[in-house]
Amino acid sequence: MRAFSYVAPDTVDATVAALRTAPPGTRILAGGTTLYDLMKLGIETPPAVVDVHRIAALDTIDVGERELVLGAGARMADVADHPAVRAAYPGLSESLWRAASQQLRNMATVGGNLLQRTRCPYFRNGSEFPCNKRDPGSGCAAIGGHDRAHALLGGSDTCIATYAGDFAVMLIAFDAVIDVFGPAGERTLPLAELHVEPGDDPTREHVLAPDELIVRIRVPATPAGRGSTYLKIRDRESYAFALTAAAVGLTLDAEGAVGECRIGLGGVATRPWRATDAEQTLIGGRLTPQTARRAGEAAFAAARPGNDNGFRIELGVRTVADALRIAGERATR
Repeated sequence: MRAFSYVAPDTVDATVAALRTAPPGTRILAGGTTLYDLMKLGIETPPAVVDVHRIAALDTIDVGERELVLGAGARMADVADHPAVRAAYPGLSESLWRAASQQLRNMATVGGNLLQRTRCPYFRNGSEFPCNKRDPGSGCAAIGGHDRAHALLGGSDTCIATYAGDFAVMLIAFDAVIDVFGPAGERTLPLAELHVEPGDDPTREHVLAPDELIVRIRVPATPAGRGSTYLKIRDRESYAFALTAAAVGLTLDAEGAVGECRIGLGGVATRPWRATDAEQTLIGGRLTPQTARRAGEAAFAAARPGNDNGFRIELGVRTVADALRIAGERATR
């Protein structure tokens, strides 16, 4: 057991104040479903923990005509099961429901979910494995190693660790934004700009400063929300991380032509991935098995397979095509 200091503010302002004076390496604790694991493994060794789960202002769900607003402290289970969310954004509900067991969903927060760290076994299993994300400059054991579950998109010569989350993939498909609070006040940024690819510095996973806190997630209202789905393919049906996943939302006109089209990819990239090229292949045309297949192929056109993960390209193509079929059926109800 490593000693660390602990503080539990009850307001956002007090949280930012605590973060400003905290020592380097301080971590924010919300539901704890990621941080606790990493501390037990010795991957995270924070000198201080700032617990935000008591901040009532963060625990909100507001479904409005123009946007869905989620407090960063809202529990995954509460958002996934909210009747208005399930009706207007079924894909969003599915991305949360399929992400984890009920026990985890009861504890995990939607804000914390966005910042969960990779499940790469080389990162999590200790110093015997070189990992640039854990130990900069040590190398990447996954490159040239056992890479069955590693990224096909967004990797670099220093890291191919997959972003493990589901919720963020659906959010980028819906053009969600996040509100962030820090010493300079509040700022808003597109969720698509939150996560960064590893490049030469795999330790940098997002653009937030150490003294900034996500306070809310805002999802614009869109007709494509009702015609949405999150399809997740995994090694077992009960809760596991994705081999491939597709977040799809679309609209169809009376003749069956695609209007809005939104496609995100999960389980296959180093960050939540928007497949804009795939979207463009469908807009204005009819949704058929053939056009859905072509969209899937466009989504994975830039994939870079390693030793063991090449099979997930074809699996990913089929996942996108199947998700488009499901979304198309919902869009015509």
